[in-house]
Amino acid sequence: MAQQPAPAPAPAPVPVDRLRFAMPPVHTGAAEERAYRKERLAGALRLFGRLGYEEGVAGHASARDPEFEDCYWVNPFGQALSALTADDLLLVDGEGRVRQGGRRVNELAFAVHAAVHRARPEAVAVVHTHAPYGRALAALGELLAPISEEACAFYEDHALLDGFAGPEDSGRIARALGPYKALVLRNRGLLTVGDSVDAAAWWFVAAERAAQVQLIARAAGKPVPIDHRSALAARERFGTDLAAWVSYQPLWQTVAP
Repeated sequence: MAQQPAPAPAPAPVPVDRLRFAMPPVHTGAAEERAYRKERLAGALRLFGRLGYEEGVAGHASARDPEFEDCYWVNPFGQALSALTADDLLLVDGEGRVRQGGRRVNELAFAVHAAVHRARPEAVAVVHTHAPYGRALAALGELLAPISEEACAFYEDHALLDGFAGPEDSGRIARALGPYKALVLRNRGLLTVGDSVDAAAWWFVAAERAAQVQLIARAAGKPVPIDHRSALAARERFGTDLAAWVSYQPLWQTVAP
């Protein structure tokens, strides 16, 4: 009987320093950073449109301009999210006046974003759309419960505005958000912030999914919450804006131009 050849040795481990791992870029100037933020903002808005977060003319995401004080990039009023490009975005000041762009802005809705940006100078981006599960949770007046590892990213790091607040209550909304990454707006839905567009977008998607899981679990039975210590540990691992940026990259790849 012929002797079988010896199995080939397994490939040697690839040195860790040769493995690629995406990290937020470092920009060389305001113009480069502005172009980056606009591209990411337009991509996030396209993603929201494809995920079904669009409800007529409702729903906005904004990004702070890296150079111009109290000015923010935002999607125009009445334009479909799923086809937006960076060139469609408007530069709007804190008073709701369009500084660059050729379309109108929803001044009432934008007032909420401006108030949050002013209250949270470290936040680059603010997201508020009328996604279905966040609205359902908001109708119940509930916070996100720590019933999954993913939901723990929001554990003791989001708030509930327990009372209906319209766009005219922008200051009240900003105060209710406080230092947290997310806010449940009673009878309206979710609002999230982040130190990058990618982080704010991920927090919104993650909060919407956590709300969906919570509602499904409640419909099926009695959800069992994760204990306080474990929930805090999970938040430390998954609840930073850097972790959100990394988590968002597969979604970005589906909408990148």
